[in-house]
Amino acid sequence: MSATSVQTETPKNTINRVSTNELSVKNNLRMGYLFTSLIIIFTAIAAVAGIFFSDEIYLSAEAGHSFIANDVVTLFIGLPILLISMWLTHRDKLIGLLFWPGAIFYGLYNYTIYLFSAPLTIMYPLYLLIVTLSLYTTIFLVASIQGEPVKEKLTGYVSERLSSAPLIFFGFIFGLRAIGLMASAAIEQEPLPDPELGLLVADFIACAAWLIGGILLWRHQALGYVTGTGLLFSTSMLFIGVIAVLLLQPIISGGSLLVMDVIVLAIMGLLCFVPFVLYVRGVVKS
Repeated sequence: MSATSVQTETPKNTINRVSTNELSVKNNLRMGYLFTSLIIIFTAIAAVAGIFFSDEIYLSAEAGHSFIANDVVTLFIGLPILLISMWLTHRDKLIGLLFWPGAIFYGLYNYTIYLFSAPLTIMYPLYLLIVTLSLYTTIFLVASIQGEPVKEKLTGYVSERLSSAPLIFFGFIFGLRAIGLMASAAIEQEPLPDPELGLLVADFIACAAWLIGGILLWRHQALGYVTGTGLLFSTSMLFIGVIAVLLLQPIISGGSLLVMDVIVLAIMGLLCFVPFVLYVRGVVKS
């Protein structure tokens, strides 16, 4: 009787352990849900305020021309994707968990630009709060994922070299651009304009993440598998976001559509879109 009990109870306990650790996380994600919810609320406030009170927040038509379209993209593309990532994670979907840090990283990149480039107004503390929370939450989520189980699950389903190549390439290219801007400013002994400064800081953060994540994935390291989905996603979203902003600017602020810029960005984006789609397909099949 006791032997039978042991035989029937052991598989049951094993099944319970597998189901509770299906997402391969080593920390309780409650803090991640809380901080992400705050990020969503603060970002929604910042975007809505930027759209409806642009004169008071951006102070000039030129600044508004750059930021209002981005607020629309953030509100209708960035935030819904972040919500979907959380929802998929709550439903124990690995793809949601791997998307989640990338969706926050996309917002971190955007609001780093706002923090250093937008006019200094009452919104500045909110931008600082969004950037700080986004940075902490991204690190928390990545640190909460167990790398080896994710690596074991994805190996054979994703192409490490194809997926890491665009991360390394764009990290290198954007890094060279940032270094070039700094060198030019130093030689000419002129400070960078605020829009360039914000983009420079955001690019440095992104380049570091792309290069480190890409190299780790290329070398089949566990952390590379953990960050690969999110980094490919955030990189793709940056291209999609910029294209959407260029398409919206003539509608919102007037001016002409920069057709060639849209075409060039779309072609460059394909270098990331295709590996990203293939990587996601591998994650879903794994």
